[in-house]
Amino acid sequence: FPFPYTPYRIQEQFMEALYGALEAGRVGIFESPTGTGKSLSLICGALSWLRDWEEKRRQEEARLLALGAGGQDGLTPQQARPGNVDTTGEPDWVTAFVQKKEERDMVDRLKEEQIRRKKQEDRLEKIRHNVQLKYAAKRKRCEEDEAKHLLQLSKEALSQGAGEDVLDQLDHNEEELILADYESDDEKKVVSGLEEDDDDLEEEHVTKIYYCSRTHSQLSQFVHEVQKSPFGKDTRLVSLGSRQNLCVNEEVRRLGALQLINDHCMEMQKNKHEKKNDEENEGKKRRVSRTVCPFYSYEQMQFLRDEVLVEVKDIEQLVSLGRETKACPYYGSRFAIPAAQLVVLPYQMLLHESTRNAAGIKLKDQVVIIDEAHNLIDTITCIHSAEVSGSQLCCAHSQLSQYMERYRKRLKAKNLMYIKQILYLLEQFVGMLGANNFFSPFYSSISGTVLKSINDFLFQSQIDNINLFKVQRYCKKSLISRKLFGFVERYGGPASAVKTNKENQKLAGLQNFLLSLQQGSDKEGDPPVEAEHDQLRTASPLMQIEGFLSALTNANQDGRVILNKQGTVGQSSLKFLLLNPAVHFAKVVEECRAVIIAGGTMQPAADFREQLLCCAGVDPARIVEFSCGHVIPPENILPIILCSGPSNQQLEFTYQTRDLPQMMDETGRILCNLCNVVPGGVVCFFPSYEYEKQVYGHWEKTGLLSRLAAKKKIFQEPKKANQVEHVLVEYAKCIKRCSQTGGQMTGALLLSVVGGKMSEGINFSDDLGRCVTVVGMPYPNIRSPELQEKMTWLDKTMPIVAGQAPSRMLTENLCMKAVNQSIGRAIRHQKDFASILLLDHRYARPAIFNKLPQWIRERTQVKPTFGSAFAELRKVRTHILCPT
Repeated sequence: FPFPYTPYRIQEQFMEALYGALEAGRVGIFESPTGTGKSLSLICGALSWLRDWEEKRRQEEARLLALGAGGQDGLTPQQARPGNVDTTGEPDWVTAFVQKKEERDMVDRLKEEQIRRKKQEDRLEKIRHNVQLKYAAKRKRCEEDEAKHLLQLSKEALSQGAGEDVLDQLDHNEEELILADYESDDEKKVVSGLEEDDDDLEEEHVTKIYYCSRTHSQLSQFVHEVQKSPFGKDTRLVSLGSRQNLCVNEEVRRLGALQLINDHCMEMQKNKHEKKNDEENEGKKRRVSRTVCPFYSYEQMQFLRDEVLVEVKDIEQLVSLGRETKACPYYGSRFAIPAAQLVVLPYQMLLHESTRNAAGIKLKDQVVIIDEAHNLIDTITCIHSAEVSGSQLCCAHSQLSQYMERYRKRLKAKNLMYIKQILYLLEQFVGMLGANNFFSPFYSSISGTVLKSINDFLFQSQIDNINLFKVQRYCKKSLISRKLFGFVERYGGPASAVKTNKENQKLAGLQNFLLSLQQGSDKEGDPPVEAEHDQLRTASPLMQIEGFLSALTNANQDGRVILNKQGTVGQSSLKFLLLNPAVHFAKVVEECRAVIIAGGTMQPAADFREQLLCCAGVDPARIVEFSCGHVIPPENILPIILCSGPSNQQLEFTYQTRDLPQMMDETGRILCNLCNVVPGGVVCFFPSYEYEKQVYGHWEKTGLLSRLAAKKKIFQEPKKANQVEHVLVEYAKCIKRCSQTGGQMTGALLLSVVGGKMSEGINFSDDLGRCVTVVGMPYPNIRSPELQEKMTWLDKTMPIVAGQAPSRMLTENLCMKAVNQSIGRAIRHQKDFASILLLDHRYARPAIFNKLPQWIRERTQVKPTFGSAFAELRKVRTHILCPT
């Protein structure tokens, strides 16, 4: 395998296993700990396979073309079509004629493909080596911009003194808010913004690898690894992202919310097509000038596509190129998909079928690699679940009613019919939350949580006679949520009102109505950023409701509707919970040639195998698992399961015992001893924010906190995401300062939460994490209605394995996945070293112990007493931390 440096043995093993899985068309679960060069191994292993695959295909094509060129008798049926059907009973001359025709057709098709591929390669090579082409294109863009600017100036000069009435102009602009005619319920091709007569629509997708990860920063990091790899110069790579990340139109970007950006962009593409039709009918006077995106230039997007294919670029570089070329990076990058060899995208885009189709992603016979896949099941569940609050339902009903009243005379019958259907749905949903009367929905008759199957919910809310698929299609095609948002934006408040009339007075009162609904939930006072987000959300509630309507179209057995009734309808909510994520993953594994699910910590892997793959219909023989060790020497890591503390108190942090004063005291004593011998940073993970707060308060009262603070400065994980960076910076500064100055203070202690903001994606390398401690076992809250329903569903649908109920296995796996993520924060590279302390004797049970990552499990020591564990920690300090 080509590699930028001499690979570790485990990297070679990883690449060999990956190559074998891709060649055999398997579904693989691959685990490679952080710090072992997983990204490079994925790149070099997968692209080596792709290079070999393309070479084999080229050789096969050349062989068939050579045989075809040799004359009609050169091809035998076996050579041309190995899987020829039996044509017994047909005369020999008929069989021969059919075979010859098929052979000729196949040779002609291969020739056409070869010509098209040669043209594309020549064009890209020309762009790569001819700088003048780039300058010519840039000069042309500048000339076009100047011409547009002069044209605009002349229009402004002509319009001065025209004496147009301002109010009439506003009325004309209001035309944008009115729904277009909706004629048919049939599923037609959604306007994607591509030209109808474009040859590239039919461009064949070459065999490619779709690489997915969780965040854009992880994808950018992966692209930089590709650039550094031996494949960086000659790989056609395209980075995909949402409009929120790729849009370069500042007017659209200012909308902020993803759904608003999507809707406005789609509307501008629609306007482009309408503008074409209007230009054809020159005799008709256009009543309104509709906005068309200036970056949606087909010629420039083709140029951007070629630039993307010529050189590997990440998202940031793609956006910069889009601004420079005045071409839309969102659509331009999609143009590049068919010819690309490696497509890099967030895995939400690949896992959601309608998003996948809208982006032009075709999975048939392709390879998918999903990296950072430890929470893949949760991600699929979240993408296809939806929640709406009572205040959103009431707000959407009020807005839509007033929209209908204002434009009733301008709307066609089909539009009015669907608006009335949506209003009826909203009324029934509010009724399900306990409102006795929709027009006084402030107080709910009952509080509590109720779970219903999809069918029961549809019947009891009396909406089973409405075709939700048609309503969903109408919302998508008509862009009604975007129109409604524009309407509320224009008339929703006194500041933005144009005229004072009855409708505006009603809408102004809407703001007070919403405030009264939300008083109960906003007592603590949110930071400005979150407050702005809430305002945006309440301004366009129909967008959220569309997601809920879409979720209700799932099969009855695959999900549940949760009615969460509170004191007021505004605080109550309806939530759709997806129970079977495999139904949405099935199409991916069915269509793809091979699927690789990879991560730094994939244990326990049973969830992926049973809940995701087997439920999706994958043959167990097709599933392959691979887990490699770590590159660090065995003595660089010391994992210990501690069964009792310094005063011989057994460590068992169950819900019944963890609140006892002696348990909290024992935890404090263990940390005091650790802080005495471990230099640098110590990270301690608690099962929840509430328990961490409780323990911290107890230590303050008993004086343990001041004893800890004498050796390490204490930091706490903040609950709010925007404060995490500040805490981490201060934590790192303190450790660096202590290591340089010496003295009694030896570093810092960070109190964190399993599953919190510090347990994933944070790098506690070197002195930032010389010891990671986990207090107790962070089992999920089994009183949660969602978890209870999932456990019941698993017990009904999954087999018992090794005498253990699937529901019990689920809670253990969720617990250990969270623990494995947390303890994986410490060892981050080959020369790193750290201790890992698991404070609970239950970790020593075989069923739990075997769910630790293999590279940690094989080095773990179980210590019944604190004395022997402390001796091991001192030994590590002597041999590694202070070798002199």
